Amino acid sequence: MSNSTVLDGNAIVYCEGAFNTPNGKTAHGLVRFTHRYRVLAVVDSRYAGQDSGQVLDNRPNGIPVFADVAAAIQAARQQGTPAQYLVVGLAPDGGRLPASARAQLRIGLEQGLHLDSGLHDFLSDDPQLAALAREKGLRIRDVRKTPDRSALHSFSGEIEQVGSLTIALLGTDSAVGKRTTAWKLVHGLQAAGYSAEMIGTGQTAWMQGARYSLILDSLINDFVAGEIEHAVCSAWRERKPDVIVIEGQGSLMNPAYPGGLEIIAAGRPDLLILQHAPTRVEYDGFPGYAMHPLPLQIQALELLSNKPVVAVTVNHEGLQEAEVPAACREIERQTGLPATDVLLEGAGKLLEALRPHLTRKN
Repeated sequence: MSNSTVLDGNAIVYCEGAFNTPNGKTAHGLVRFTHRYRVLAVVDSRYAGQDSGQVLDNRPNGIPVFADVAAAIQAARQQGTPAQYLVVGLAPDGGRLPASARAQLRIGLEQGLHLDSGLHDFLSDDPQLAALAREKGLRIRDVRKTPDRSALHSFSGEIEQVGSLTIALLGTDSAVGKRTTAWKLVHGLQAAGYSAEMIGTGQTAWMQGARYSLILDSLINDFVAGEIEHAVCSAWRERKPDVIVIEGQGSLMNPAYPGGLEIIAAGRPDLLILQHAPTRVEYDGFPGYAMHPLPLQIQALELLSNKPVVAVTVNHEGLQEAEVPAACREIERQTGLPATDVLLEGAGKLLEALRPHLTRKN
């Protein structure tokens, strides 16, 4: 889903070898929805000539896939919609850039495109890429670069003044669809007449144009709680929304990407929603590390937060669409909570679960 008004400009998303895999989640977010760019094309030679929405969600979106950056740039110019940005849509384990990608990114700079990246490998520190960008008068924007300490906030307790219903959209694993579901919830609330704001906590939400965001995994630990609080409080002070939805990161029990505790502790959510992929048996990318059972994960979150998990949202990876209703029923049997796949079903059932808690501020 695109938006007619964009913050920055036309973009090509580079995702070679990773589109339609967990390591392509940044690209997935951008082709589904972004306020920041008008996405023109995706680059992944494995799906060249196909529609990215058809590949990803079995729903065409009009954004084609090309074999390389040069072909995507040329097609955009021929359509009369030249690209201004080349965006790295890869989200590999550890945030490292594959060596094979540098030549493609160099082509983008040579062709006059600004370069945006959310990787831990900072492209602006690459001498060759940086020199080329300077020569061309272009910008390399490393979204994950740690902000200067002078710009960071410490936890203050101001969060207690927030009057919005605050919901944390957490997950049982990393790369499980938390951000996508959070956006679907925000848009569903807005369509139902509630004002809602998203607190983005990762690089992809920033790239999608989340008004209030931080990039949690690039922050110095002492400031994580303060930055979460600052984002939530800023949304309350400036917008007074009915609902604030905080995007989760990692998962509470993931061995490599533990996350959620900071959001519970500093964001002080009123309610929790838990995203889960029922076919996963091991943590994403880490064979041998068995996923903790869903009821145990719910129990741990409720114990730490002293707040209820009110729904489970389902990632249907590994399932045929016809199998999803039965998977949801089994989760409901296990947990006693409503379960829904918002990507397939929309946010209606989730809004019903939230209805007793929703009020309008204006």
